[in-house]
Amino acid sequence: MADAMEEYEKEAGCVPILHPEEIKPQSHYNHGYTENVSRKNHVDDYSTWDIVKATQYGIFERCRELVEAGFDVRQPDKENVTLLHWAAINNRIDLVKYYISKGAIVDQLGGDLNSTPLHWATRQGHLSMVVQLMKYGADPSLIDGEGCSCVHLAAQFGHTSIVAYLIAKGQDVDMMDQNGMTPLMWAAYRTHSVDPTRLLLTFNVSVNLGDKYHKNTALHWAVLAGNTTVISLLLDANANVDAQNIKGETPLDLAKQRKNVWMINHLQEARQAKGYDSPSYLKRLKMDKEFRQKVMLGTPFVVIWLVGFIADLDVDSWLIKGIMYAGVWVAVQFLSKAFFDHSMHSALPLGIYLATKFWMYSTWFYWFWNDLPFATVHMPFLVNTLALFYNFGKSWKSDPGIIKASEEQKKKTIVELAETGSLDLSIFCSTCLIRKPIRSKHCAVCNRCIAKFDHHCPWVGNCVGSGNHRYFMGYLFFLLCMICWMIYGCISYWKMHCATSYAKDGFWLYLTQIASCSPWIFWMFLNSIFHFMWVAVLIMCQLYQIAALGITTNERMNARRYKHFKVTATSIESPFNHGCIRNLIDFFEIRCCGLIRPVTVDWTTQYTIDYDQTSGSGYQLV
Repeated sequence: MADAMEEYEKEAGCVPILHPEEIKPQSHYNHGYTENVSRKNHVDDYSTWDIVKATQYGIFERCRELVEAGFDVRQPDKENVTLLHWAAINNRIDLVKYYISKGAIVDQLGGDLNSTPLHWATRQGHLSMVVQLMKYGADPSLIDGEGCSCVHLAAQFGHTSIVAYLIAKGQDVDMMDQNGMTPLMWAAYRTHSVDPTRLLLTFNVSVNLGDKYHKNTALHWAVLAGNTTVISLLLDANANVDAQNIKGETPLDLAKQRKNVWMINHLQEARQAKGYDSPSYLKRLKMDKEFRQKVMLGTPFVVIWLVGFIADLDVDSWLIKGIMYAGVWVAVQFLSKAFFDHSMHSALPLGIYLATKFWMYSTWFYWFWNDLPFATVHMPFLVNTLALFYNFGKSWKSDPGIIKASEEQKKKTIVELAETGSLDLSIFCSTCLIRKPIRSKHCAVCNRCIAKFDHHCPWVGNCVGSGNHRYFMGYLFFLLCMICWMIYGCISYWKMHCATSYAKDGFWLYLTQIASCSPWIFWMFLNSIFHFMWVAVLIMCQLYQIAALGITTNERMNARRYKHFKVTATSIESPFNHGCIRNLIDFFEIRCCGLIRPVTVDWTTQYTIDYDQTSGSGYQLV
């Protein structure tokens, strides 16, 4: 296998090792800052430097002095490298502008790799230099001595922002180098992280193209490199697991040659999911994502019923009931290992919520309906139910504030951010290819950016953001009321149907008597108490954050990541906190028939915050 890897290395082209002439200036760059600081105190230190060394260290005055004295900026040094190359690789933007104004050729080839200054800047990941050179007309599609254009170099060195900029400026996402390698193939082979592969996939790259010589797809190259991160991304993007290279090898064959258990298992699962291996009926069910989701949603309905049903059986032997409970546990373990898909994070919690409410409502209408008065109990309960279902539905299915953009808007945003020096991952999402508005966050579960992101709630199977946060609060409130009614119904049932008295018998005897009187009602009561606790805690935390702090859950947990928050050991000062009453009015958009005017903000388009220094009253949105 080692020989095979060496063969691929030799023939692939664009070997990503900086050649000596390209390593040298980087060392100059590392020392340049110290030198630039010290030169202020020792004015004569650089007066004898030649122009190459002065360029590497960014000594603008010395360079200008030598050029004005007659040095030709087009003249290469003994390594066949021009001044523009040295300035580009060391990110000396002022010198690049100066040399081009003096006649330097922007696409001059030089060095052992016969590269342009743009190639050098791309290898080093200097986005600002790439932008500057392209403004002066540098051609990113030119190839170097190894057959690579700039987008291939950026992909194999993992410079995601440069890849994004080059594609946004018109470079073909499927451009092949002289060896037929695309940027995706290079990213799969060289970069063991989610980006730039994830970014390329977002640009709708062709995942199943084969290279010119080996006919390897990106999945082949990822397997050859043992790049498990990219393998997962490519499989999720429906890469062809059965594609063959020029030797007739599939990615699975290469994984078996490497004896990598993880890769073999994942590739076999992908093949089975596509029906290539004619799996058994059980395996086909395991591979059916829709069926697995139904199992995860349906299991809580059956388990909650079985727990109450077994307890309610008229069987005196607890051994028999214990064996039945053990059988339920074994069945759940089997379903968990066989069918539960942990990539569907929300299915199981949502199933638990829906099942709990289903059996609570069944209990209410079957056991409590005839015992309780309609006007004072059932009518408010039904009204609360309508409000609960409405707010739950809006929390579950409504748009939480997804930030959307067309393909052209995405490319325009990338170019604008790059050319203003703002294309960094703190404000740019490499998955959605958008500028992230303030208070937004990319949800890893939903794989989308959400405006004014609070959290992803598994109980409603959706993100909570600017579009549905108010409905989520309504859902919590009416859910808490419903649980309180359920607890009241259980207590009323025990008073009417169970011969016991808490005052006379004491707590523990009373507990055993109500449990034996109706185990099902007692089981529903325990469910109600459990849900009451987490819902009450959650609604209190949410109200505290909304009213007292003026922040979201995400902002409270990650306040130190955001520059606009002032965090101390005991407090978080938020620019969005306008006082308790004002916060509540703005959040719930309370108008009182026009008597109150809440401040409404479109958080999907809000990007900046400015401090209002004139009034001294805090922050203002702009």
